[in-house]
Amino acid sequence: MMEHKGYLAHTEFDDEGNVFHGEVVNVRDVITFQGKTVEELRRAFQDSVEDYLTFCADRGEEPERPFAGRFTVRLSPEQHRRVVLAAEKAGKGIEKWMTKVVTQAAGSGTEGKSRKLSSQPLQPMRQTARRSS
Repeated sequence: MMEHKGYLAHTEFDDEGNVFHGEVVNVRDVITFQGKTVEELRRAFQDSVEDYLTFCADRGEEPERPFAGRFTVRLSPEQHRRVVLAAEKAGKGIEKWMTKVVTQAAGSGTEGKSRKLSSQPLQPMRQTARRSS
């Protein structure tokens, strides 16, 4: 994944064409780029994002923001009920509860960095014998 000014791009190598190509993935507008080397690809990505921003400015339009801080989640009525109950049990409103849960599930942004998970030693698992019927 590549990042420039909050825009994220997925890249691939086309072995047949002997070229890297990529596309910005976190906006609905189509922003693509390509390059023969990693450095050329990186430069083309940054140039494409800058061209997109300039294009929008020239047209008097706001560029699509990659992360607006809001998203819609569709839930079944039962899932919605369970979310409300869990938030209430935690003493939080749904928005604050969801923010906490999503942040925990998505990680803290320190992926790839060493983190100490627990100071407690691991306990051996107790095994139980099972009889086959």
